[in-house]
Amino acid sequence: MQLIIPMENLVKILKSLAELNRLRIVMAIGKDSLSVTEIIHATDLPQTLVSFHLRTLRNSEVVKTERNGPFIYYRLSSPGLIDVLSDLSQVNNSLKS
Repeated sequence: MQLIIPMENLVKILKSLAELNRLRIVMAIGKDSLSVTEIIHATDLPQTLVSFHLRTLRNSEVVKTERNGPFIYYRLSSPGLIDVLSDLSQVNNSLKS
């Protein structure tokens, strides 16, 4: 059975991914679960910027959080999103050719 996302939710997701740093964060998380510190190291972005963008990604329900002791870990709400983004990246690369 295929899950149908209401168009309004899809627009909210796409808008949140349309910013370079947020897309970099999502790609860094991938199918893993990362802490803010791990995301900072993976993206080379400052902590304040990572936290700002993670808030936007949480509000659009692209990422979910899980607390483990003093740390909060971020993971994609739908791990399949990374596959969709990889497919889009391939389409983008083929358009450049």
